[in-house]
Amino acid sequence: MNNPIYIIGVGAIGMTLAVLLKQAGKDVTLIRGRQGSPAETDEASITVDSIDGTSLSATVPVRSLEEMNALNGPVLLTSKSFGNRELAQRLNGKTGQSPLVLLQNGLGVEDPFLEAGFPRLYRCVLLATSQVQAPYVVRYKPVAASPVGVVRGHETELSELVATLTTPQFPFRAEVAIQQAIWEKVITNCVFNAICPLLDVDNGIFYRNESALALAREVIDECLAVAKKVGVGLDRAEVEQRLLQISQRSEGQLISTLVDINQGRETEIDSLNLAVARLADRLDQPELATKTRLLGELTRLKAEKSRIL
Repeated sequence: MNNPIYIIGVGAIGMTLAVLLKQAGKDVTLIRGRQGSPAETDEASITVDSIDGTSLSATVPVRSLEEMNALNGPVLLTSKSFGNRELAQRLNGKTGQSPLVLLQNGLGVEDPFLEAGFPRLYRCVLLATSQVQAPYVVRYKPVAASPVGVVRGHETELSELVATLTTPQFPFRAEVAIQQAIWEKVITNCVFNAICPLLDVDNGIFYRNESALALAREVIDECLAVAKKVGVGLDRAEVEQRLLQISQRSEGQLISTLVDINQGRETEIDSLNLAVARLADRLDQPELATKTRLLGELTRLKAEKSRIL
């Protein structure tokens, strides 16, 4: 694929991808995702600092979606998933047959695009972290190649997308069993994005504190039970091991939901804990997600309170 690449969302991951793809010789445009959010500049000079001490910089065009008549190339969604329903409406008629790749956390975040009839849709589970350090400066930490799978599309195009998007610093890989990868990430996110904000602590709490880990295990068990009901089987020990690895490796870091709450922004808890709870409701077994729901509701209330204050 030699078409332009459009990245919707000028956050940490969006800026990181823009720089790395630009450095790889790709034609990249950053697009601000929120409606009524005009581009502050026609282009941005962005720096990505990696944990190995290296830095890469690139100047990338920045546009608002309203400025774009047609997106004739892969469209990467790195914006927050709570805006997807509105974004699906705004993108309708602009993307044609271009593939959409959702690099977002959450359960069912692709549903608005499926309902709107987008013909080529792919999900990515990010296995990398990136944090904004200053305006147009991000710190990036790769973990492993991020899996990408088909929601609506073709395996042949998936392979082409993976090849197009992969750079040495930010690799992707094709994944046939993408739902398993999505659920594993959703479950760990249900733990981190609810318990850490409610305790107002960093990600390392589960590695350090047995009581926090015991609560995390209850959330894991509930989410695994819901996943099993929809045909997604995961190994409990592997999920817990993954959670502990993330906790240890990101000790001292704050989860994105806690950062959003501290800055008075909307969170993605609706597509995490509350999405799992809604699925349990649709299965007529709400009891499967009792603690997952409660933690999600408390996190939502805390976020709402922070925005009011």
